[in-house]
Amino acid sequence: SHTWFWNVIQNDFKTGNIDLEGCMRLLEKMQIPFDEYHVKHIFRRTVDKHSGDAISMDDFRAIYRALVHRPEYEELFKAYSSDGIILSDTQLIKFLVKEQFQAEADETTALEIIMQYEPIDEVRKKRQMSFEGFIRYMRSDECSIFKSQHRTIYQDMNQPLCDYFISSSHNTYLIADQLMGPSHLWGYTSALLKGCRCLEIDCWDGTNNEPIVYHGHTLTSKIPFRSVIHVIDKYAFMSSAYPLVLSLENHCSPKQQEVMAHCLKSILGDKLLSSPIGGEVDMTRLPSPEALKFKVLVKNKKAGTIEESMLRMDDDNHGETEELSDSDFLSEDEDTDDTLPLQRSKSPIKRRGDRRSSPPPQKKSKVKKEKIALALSDLVVYTKSQKFVSFEHSLTNQKCYENNSIGESQARKLVRYSAKEFISHTTRFITRIYPKGTRMSSSNYNPQEFWNVGCQMVALNFQTPGTQMELQDGKFLDNGGCGYVLKPDFLRDRNTTFTPQNVGGYSKPMSLSIRLISGHQLPPSSLSKTNKADPKVQIEIFGVPEDQARKKSSVVKSNALSPKWNETFSFNIQVPELAMIRFCVEDEVSLVNNEFLGQFTLPVMSLNTGYRNIPLLSKEGIKLESASLFAHVWYY
Repeated sequence: SHTWFWNVIQNDFKTGNIDLEGCMRLLEKMQIPFDEYHVKHIFRRTVDKHSGDAISMDDFRAIYRALVHRPEYEELFKAYSSDGIILSDTQLIKFLVKEQFQAEADETTALEIIMQYEPIDEVRKKRQMSFEGFIRYMRSDECSIFKSQHRTIYQDMNQPLCDYFISSSHNTYLIADQLMGPSHLWGYTSALLKGCRCLEIDCWDGTNNEPIVYHGHTLTSKIPFRSVIHVIDKYAFMSSAYPLVLSLENHCSPKQQEVMAHCLKSILGDKLLSSPIGGEVDMTRLPSPEALKFKVLVKNKKAGTIEESMLRMDDDNHGETEELSDSDFLSEDEDTDDTLPLQRSKSPIKRRGDRRSSPPPQKKSKVKKEKIALALSDLVVYTKSQKFVSFEHSLTNQKCYENNSIGESQARKLVRYSAKEFISHTTRFITRIYPKGTRMSSSNYNPQEFWNVGCQMVALNFQTPGTQMELQDGKFLDNGGCGYVLKPDFLRDRNTTFTPQNVGGYSKPMSLSIRLISGHQLPPSSLSKTNKADPKVQIEIFGVPEDQARKKSSVVKSNALSPKWNETFSFNIQVPELAMIRFCVEDEVSLVNNEFLGQFTLPVMSLNTGYRNIPLLSKEGIKLESASLFAHVWYY
């Protein structure tokens, strides 16, 4: 391997020693992910041994080894290699079967790995693997803690829409907070690129008969509805082929609703679903994501039935409106809840209790009638917004294509007091949960408690980083990141007796053991002048109440480059199908204060067994290219 190494680097040393810039360029050329702070530090350490600012080939080799030849990899390699230099294909198979629990690994598997990761030609030609190849394999996605097959669409996509968890965003047009923040098309673009499949569009009458999108009664900026639809047209299916739902929170006059309908039709064209697929009006069962591929669905109130809309398709119903009766009209519910009059923010003293008490009593008796333009109403097919009255009421009256939106506070009470009925409801109807309007800073709630009862659209503020959004991103990494994840059987079966509080016979207990071995190139603490941090790792399980758990590692003092823990954590998980696991790395600033360094969250069912690298993401959800944890995962 010496010759190989010199051959790779000698060109860069043709003109003599290289400086820090040259050193980083060379590492890049060798495709070694690195953190500048760490390379700078190792470089300085090397240079300080002799005066000057440049390093020789021997120095570079030392830097390369300090960064790449990790002792924890070496230990594994030497355990399977007879001479400590080479792994034969049979030794590699043995490693895969015994350590990585890949029982089906054979010669073909080993060969594929060697061909892909072994950088040294003569070793590769002999169907062998050097330590260099082994390192590259251990660092690859194949050895990630996230199962490779779950990076693709592997679930059955032919079940009715209500059988899936659907990635959903709230106030998609906001990129900051709810009161003053800018409304921005980037909110839609970024949510779509993240695989979000349900967007919210808050529509109001604008000037020149052009509807606008913004957070009503607040100082958020306004964007034309037309522009939003153009962005959606462009990005709708870039990250996922499965149907996209536009949840309209409609405050427009019938006249501007007509304009909305025209925009949707003319801009989205064939992508817009405006009549039942296959022309059939079988409305006893929702179609599947597979059947609705590349379609955009409009979620809005609707006048009358689908049959009536179908009959109207041939007539020109321009200018016609229909009054929705008050039972259709969603007053308290359906997110209008969430659009607060602005003066609320000026009187925080009243804010707590004024919600229910502010409307003067004389208003109560007036039944508010709302007009809907038939042109817009007729575009609603499988996603008709229906006011939620009660589970009982839905069971008797609601059609499968009618969906409810329930605010988080009411939903939380329902989870607490009627979980069984809630689950029975979500096996039949798409249910959307949205954050309460008092979350002025667009903070989020924990989505897990609503996934636990089968809610399909648990809408979060995508613009707000934090654990809640990390759970959302982790959950929808699954199934190829397509934005649809099939719910477990016990949340799809209409006769289920499962509840999160009482899992009964539905539990498939898993005993999970994680040995946290080490970290590599963790981001240094913001307080460090060099490349230091005092890292500790927190491993947390989210799931049904009895599965919630959190374990903490010890703190490794002043080492972000290669902290070693070697600590084992065990978890007993009753309902692994609903459980998420989050690894969070923090810098211990003081006994009471930690600084976030990176995290990774994934479904427990997507865990890979064996020796695995755990990629780390920043606060904003961006992958930290060079940082990772190394762990051994085992469960039965």
